Amino acid sequence: MKIDDISLALFKWNDIPATKYHAGSSNEVGETTLGLLTIRTDDGIEGHAFLGSATFSAEVDCKGLIRSLKPILMGQDPLDRERLYQAMWKRNRIVTIRSIGAVDIALYDIAAKAAELPLYKLLGGFRRSIPAYASSAVLPSRQAYVDQAVQYKEDGWAAYKIHPPAVWREDIEVCRAVRQAVGDDYDIMLDSTWSYTYDHAIKVGRAIEELNFFWYEDPLAEDDLMGCIKLREKLSIPLMATEYSPGGFTNYVPWILNKATDYLRGDVAVKGGITALLKTAHLAEAFGMNYEVHHGGNSLNNYANLHVILAIKNTTYFEVLLPSEAQKYGIIDDLQPDADGMIHAPSEPGLGAKIDFELIKAKTVEVLR
Repeated sequence: MKIDDISLALFKWNDIPATKYHAGSSNEVGETTLGLLTIRTDDGIEGHAFLGSATFSAEVDCKGLIRSLKPILMGQDPLDRERLYQAMWKRNRIVTIRSIGAVDIALYDIAAKAAELPLYKLLGGFRRSIPAYASSAVLPSRQAYVDQAVQYKEDGWAAYKIHPPAVWREDIEVCRAVRQAVGDDYDIMLDSTWSYTYDHAIKVGRAIEELNFFWYEDPLAEDDLMGCIKLREKLSIPLMATEYSPGGFTNYVPWILNKATDYLRGDVAVKGGITALLKTAHLAEAFGMNYEVHHGGNSLNNYANLHVILAIKNTTYFEVLLPSEAQKYGIIDDLQPDADGMIHAPSEPGLGAKIDFELIKAKTVEVLR
């Protein structure tokens, strides 16, 4: 089996609701461009991946993928994923990590389709479902957070995560209001999106410790290793960093050895695909750490994340970023928790998603080859 064609269709996603998760991640214009990557083999098997998100256009990644990664892949055996991954990673200075990740996902899709297995089974299945948590956008008031958290608890979801206003005093009050509303026996997390000074991070951390929050995510700058070391020494609540820590797989090492975080964090887009996610999840497991998987930014990335989650033991929840209208596009019958708040394994071979090829064709603005 050899790779004989690679193409990337850029298509429009319109009518996205205005969303904001932190100062560097918002969509106010209501549209973006996604990319559908297709890698075809001479056996007629096609592997797919999406590029882009509601807040980040695929136009940033697409040309580098075709110009710099396609020549590495053409004529190669798609099952040689590790060799191809290492070859792509050598070009990480001239192509984005997201581009490497998209290619890696499509190669895994091919492999599982060739084996006629859902991908998580090919990876070595550990479970068939995972509880989901609702992950808020930045909301306009404390009451809006309260109402949303209560609604998702009543709907059977396993937990709720707050993306706060990122003003430390107000963030504490939001956390207090939500805890009071949902009760003491419901998991809540705080993702402060790299917003605080060290002093403010201590104050917020101590407040949510008293409120029995499940984890404290990204209070300091993404590269503030030393600050996280000090912060973790002061707090007992689990600290979670490394979602956007600069570098690749090996950059987790200083965070682990310096005891700068309790949990590791990543997803297939920001870490460079399924290969990278599996390596880091197993690295975390070796040190007795959770590897909590971040949302994927688009529907097909979330499928890829789910397959990894189902193949490892050291993650707790599946993240569903809200509002869903700003996270789901291009898939028919997209992932959705059941009445018990569980996300279940896809049953079809490969990623198992029903890509809406008719919609994508109608919205395509350019095909790169």
